[in-house]
Amino acid sequence: MKILILGGYGVFGGRLASLLSDIAEADILICGRNGTKASSFCRSYIGKAKVTPLEVSRTDIAQAVEIHRPNVVVDASGPFQDYGDNPYVVVKACMEAGVNYLDFADAADFVFGISQFDQQAKDVGIYVMSGVSSFPVLTAAVLREMSKDMAITSVSGGIAPSPYAGIGLNVMRAVVGYAGAPVKLTRNGEQTHANGLTESLRYTIAPPGRLPLRNLRFSLVDVPDLQVLPPEHETLADIWMGAAPIPESLHRILNLLAKARATFRLPSFASLSPLFYWVLNLAKFGEHRGGMFVKAIGIRGGKTIEKSWHLLAEGDDGPFIPSMAIEAILRKKITGTSPVAGARPATKALNLDDYHELFKDRSIFTDFRNSEDLNDPLFQQILGAKFVELPKQLQALHRVEKEHLWEGEAQVSRGKNPFAKLVAGLIGFPAETDDTAVTVNLCPDGDGERWERNFGGKSFSSYQSVGIGHNSGLLVERFGVVSVAMAIVIKNDQLHLVPRRWEILGIPLPRMLLPSGESFEYEQEGVFRFDVAIRAPMFGLIVAYKGWLKPK
Repeated sequence: MKILILGGYGVFGGRLASLLSDIAEADILICGRNGTKASSFCRSYIGKAKVTPLEVSRTDIAQAVEIHRPNVVVDASGPFQDYGDNPYVVVKACMEAGVNYLDFADAADFVFGISQFDQQAKDVGIYVMSGVSSFPVLTAAVLREMSKDMAITSVSGGIAPSPYAGIGLNVMRAVVGYAGAPVKLTRNGEQTHANGLTESLRYTIAPPGRLPLRNLRFSLVDVPDLQVLPPEHETLADIWMGAAPIPESLHRILNLLAKARATFRLPSFASLSPLFYWVLNLAKFGEHRGGMFVKAIGIRGGKTIEKSWHLLAEGDDGPFIPSMAIEAILRKKITGTSPVAGARPATKALNLDDYHELFKDRSIFTDFRNSEDLNDPLFQQILGAKFVELPKQLQALHRVEKEHLWEGEAQVSRGKNPFAKLVAGLIGFPAETDDTAVTVNLCPDGDGERWERNFGGKSFSSYQSVGIGHNSGLLVERFGVVSVAMAIVIKNDQLHLVPRRWEILGIPLPRMLLPSGESFEYEQEGVFRFDVAIRAPMFGLIVAYKGWLKPK
């Protein structure tokens, strides 16, 4: 199969070519305005697929399609928001030559308008699909799954790329270009508009049992979902989609510029896009992780319910997700399954099972959360359906529906430096011992749980609750005036508690001083076991205790 990728050496086109590298039958034309860059990409390409550089611009695409006769043209160039008076020149060239067409378009008007070519594409016998990327293909697949359980009335979602993902200049031109400009969307059941990047919300992407992303700021972006998803759900009255670029300082500058443009009717800031592109690609620090969320509110049995879907991508796997939808379509075509003829947005191109197949060999994890979980005990609320995957004794201890007491034995180690002794004394941690009796009394208390621990007659207590705001998706444990927000992570049948944030009297403290240490619970030979270590930066061990417990 011959594939012509316009913008083939760019961010999205290059990643698509990499995803297809194992297909020996693929003959890929790497096209763009810069023949030198195309040749350089092909020289560094590794894989079974054949790649050929080709200097082609959008204006002469018709000639290139006629000469090379590809099976499919993929437009990965952009920015699709700035295609001028003849935005569909590539689409028209493909229909004239009878060649299938796919694109990465992220411009809502461009994707929504592709249906005008539906009958013409059917007459020629080709498929023309626009917006074949995470927005809207993946979001549409998620919402179809959610709609099986409720009539969806409101949708919000967002994408949070890793700071190491890299972003193309054309994408930055598009984002800066619509900052402060009207963005079409559905609100209160009516077609209206809001101004791009002027509205923001905070959200934590937290698949149950995984280490969540930091609580991030998402701002309204102009994506196809805003226009192409409402027609697919007749009860949908509100939709909002955002992005969370990092660093947040740069993000907030974009917010301020967008609000200034909207307020004072200033011209586009697109001329500043090279500066933002340079800064964003220079500021690569923090965790190499990204994610995506879709939250829906709907009606089931006369009751309002809420459901959210979370995607977490580790390391270098996340940046490939936007290119995977086209990869899946091309792989299906090679095996003899092609999309039906016609021109349309790509919202129904794939389902969630297709994505599960694409994700299964990568560090990409997805799961749902339900509002019904909020009625469960604390750990069940945070872990959702993952709670029942825990070993039986861990489930028994953390199913705190009423007061219950566990008892056993433990070993305790204490830090030797003065700071460790001071902190341990203030909180009431037990003294060092090789063997001591221990009891843990767990009791529901308001919206959380009270944990009373007694080591050989020495007691200390803490209060645990579900985090809110910046601590969303986390377990918050309060020791007196100090609160530590921890992620609950399931790994190898062990339940790990990973510190993420901390506060004193509600005032956030520096992350660089956050206490650490590996703390986990597990089951061994039918017995609940714990291994807790608390360490402070620069000062080392504060306290460590491990042992076993059985219900009394």
